[in-house]
Amino acid sequence: MTSLRTSTRLPCGDRVLDLSHTHVMGILNITPDSFSDGGRYNNRDAALQRVEQMLAAGATLIDIGGESTRPGAALVSVQEEVDRVVPMVEAVKARFDTVVSIDTSTPEVIRGSAAVGAGLINDIRALTRAGAMQAAVDSGLAVCLMHMQGEPQTMQQAPVYDSVLAQVNSFLDERVQACLDAGIERSKLVLDPGFGFGKSLQHNLELFARMDQLSPPDLPILVGVSRKSMIGQALNRPVEQRLFGGLGLAALAVAKGARIIRVHDVAETADVVRMVDAVVAAGTSAI
Repeated sequence: MTSLRTSTRLPCGDRVLDLSHTHVMGILNITPDSFSDGGRYNNRDAALQRVEQMLAAGATLIDIGGESTRPGAALVSVQEEVDRVVPMVEAVKARFDTVVSIDTSTPEVIRGSAAVGAGLINDIRALTRAGAMQAAVDSGLAVCLMHMQGEPQTMQQAPVYDSVLAQVNSFLDERVQACLDAGIERSKLVLDPGFGFGKSLQHNLELFARMDQLSPPDLPILVGVSRKSMIGQALNRPVEQRLFGGLGLAALAVAKGARIIRVHDVAETADVVRMVDAVVAAGTSAI
């Protein structure tokens, strides 16, 4: 098992995450077309009930997304994304004491969500969309920078790498430096290798196997593989039968140093995370 990365706390708006143990991030998709749960939580009451269930099951962050990023997903207008996400962030923060993450690349969503209590920007485009970097700086929020080759509409058509780890690391190093240059504190940065985003099954497996070599080496890692096609391809399982494969990957991710695991199946993953954390902690204290 890998040693823990050096970051031990992550400031997230009005909350601070203790990164000495692993956190489970529960997914709340308020979209009609997400690959796993599209359309299930568009209703405000249903969404809040889902948040309550995930927090009770062990989630310490709720990740709210208003634009599907599955392969081939349709684009959403800025106003539509704002209308979906910002009121939901406000509603969740009004009712629950938790960190709210926003799964967005859109400056207007970042600004609007920050104003109503969001704590983390979870951006699959790593603040490369026009205006996103300045919105993140102005918000003062923590940021998760993810690697993606291409765009959701085309990313899985023919992904090619000379070395997937080297190219992911080069991209993340560059985006971290861009954030630092813009004025975002290093203590507020998180890395996501971007499993399933412009990567074949072999790319995903190789990157996962070498995840403890992700760069920069001091920053915490977020992993999101819940119900993804890499599990379906490896195990020949449809979306609704990918839980056990996802739990296996969650355990491996924690063992390799991931501090945040983004999932649909919170209760099951929380048990896995706590168990692996206990083993890692025991091994560390015995040294």
